[in-house]
Amino acid sequence: MATADQNKVDTTFDNENNGDETVGAVGVVGDGSASQTLYGNEPAANGAVGADRTMTEEEMVAEAIRRGEETAEAEIAADAKRAAQERDRLQNELDSVSDQIESAKQQAAEANDRFLRLQADWDNYRRRTAQERLDERQRATEKLVVDLLPVIDDLERAIEHADNLTDPAAKQFVEGVSAVCNKLVSVLNKEGVEVVNPVGEAFDPLSHQAVSQIEDTEAYDETVAQVYQKGYRMGGKDIRTAMVVVTHGGPKRPAESEAADGAAADSADAADSAEATDGAAE
Repeated sequence: MATADQNKVDTTFDNENNGDETVGAVGVVGDGSASQTLYGNEPAANGAVGADRTMTEEEMVAEAIRRGEETAEAEIAADAKRAAQERDRLQNELDSVSDQIESAKQQAAEANDRFLRLQADWDNYRRRTAQERLDERQRATEKLVVDLLPVIDDLERAIEHADNLTDPAAKQFVEGVSAVCNKLVSVLNKEGVEVVNPVGEAFDPLSHQAVSQIEDTEAYDETVAQVYQKGYRMGGKDIRTAMVVVTHGGPKRPAESEAADGAAADSADAADSAEATDGAAE
């Protein structure tokens, strides 16, 4: 039996799980406190805890927290790395798709430009061919008209020479020829043919062909006095110039601006005279 001044009582316990190891020793030291060792059965010397002392509950909790934090940090770092890799992969795919979209847009723009050019070329071709067909038709019509003009000239000369005939039958025949000539001229008028008969007009060397001159002091100089052969115009183009007789020896024809000013002055004078007449009537 132990005495009261006994310094230490060692008690060993068999580990029920292992069956052969000493779990630890509980010792009573000076002040009656107990100490426990986890990794051996040597008692603490002189009442002090050895190198393999057991961890307190607070230290075990702190150690568990530290290891949990380390594990959590490692997992978070791994998750962040995987997220960054996934982000980079998606960014690469997005860049690839963006490049494809830009390439498709450029191809679409080029195709649209080619379509617009082809459409413009087609429109130009249609207008050109339509104008060419119109010009060809006009040239064909013009050639026919030019070929018919001598016939009209002969008919008009025949009618002119037959004016002095007194025979009723001859006059009736001439009237029939005149009707045929007028009908032919009417048909040409429907095709845009205009007769040029510039008697009394100023001589135009671009539209008239002077065959002779006569002296006339009363008419303006270079005025068409007679038409030897009528001219014809088609579509604004002279297909045959008129053969005319031009006057000379008369006063110079005023310029167009002076003539226009004179006509305006005459109109103003006429208006003033009309107002004066109205005032007198009132």
